[in-house]
Amino acid sequence: MILPHNKAFCDTSFFFASLCPDDTNFEKAGELLEYCLNNAVMLYTTWDVISETVTLLRYRADYKTAVEFLDEVQPSLHIVQYDTSVRTAAAEIFKKLSKDKKLSLCDAISYVVISHMLDNIPCFTFDKDFRSLGMSVYP
Repeated sequence: MILPHNKAFCDTSFFFASLCPDDTNFEKAGELLEYCLNNAVMLYTTWDVISETVTLLRYRADYKTAVEFLDEVQPSLHIVQYDTSVRTAAAEIFKKLSKDKKLSLCDAISYVVISHMLDNIPCFTFDKDFRSLGMSVYP
């Protein structure tokens, strides 16, 4: 695996899979996390992804797992701060692309952050959305 500058952006599907043993991608997510730990990879995300992850964990896993994510995972992440211009660009991307693709607004924000602020670093995700947007995706 080649990660430029040892950086990767993490999406909700990756976080969920890494914390839920019943998820079909649990082992793959664990392998990616082990690689990151062994190679000092910096993991980036946004508050939008954190919010989406906590909500998904609470609804599809349980309260304990959602809190574990907030207490143990979130503090180790690099949370990208952005301004209104990113939200505006994401809304335009959503309106343009979501008609033909199942793209969430959160994914549109992530796309803008990755492509405009993070020099197109690879994404850790199990969703097909990022790949359909032409992003570099692992696994």
